[in-house]
Amino acid sequence: MKINKFIYKYETIDDKTKREVSKIRQKYLPKSENESKIKLLNKLNKKVQVIPTIVAIILGILGVLIFGLGLTMVLEWSLFLWGILVSLVGFIPSILAYPVYTKLHKILKDKYGETIINLSNEILSKNDK
Repeated sequence: MKINKFIYKYETIDDKTKREVSKIRQKYLPKSENESKIKLLNKLNKKVQVIPTIVAIILGILGVLIFGLGLTMVLEWSLFLWGILVSLVGFIPSILAYPVYTKLHKILKDKYGETIINLSNEILSKNDK
């Protein structure tokens, strides 16, 4: 006579595996509207903060390098007139770096400020409900 038996096998999943499965699962879930708005908010904020900083740094470095070339022309190559002129040309962008930063920051803040405020109000009002 044949006896039918049921065999149950029980396995537990460790925390590391659960985190990995959850991470993979998140990639395939539909994105919530809030997540896309938060990403857009971060993107706009970075644009307002980073672009003026990069422009000012490039302008400052370029000015200092040209200024250094002028000093080298005066001190090492004894080209006094040309060295002074080149140094003055390099001095101008170095001085203008900060005013360019503030002006560009203000322009971008005015351009994207209203959108950033509206997005943040939408996100905050949804979270309060």
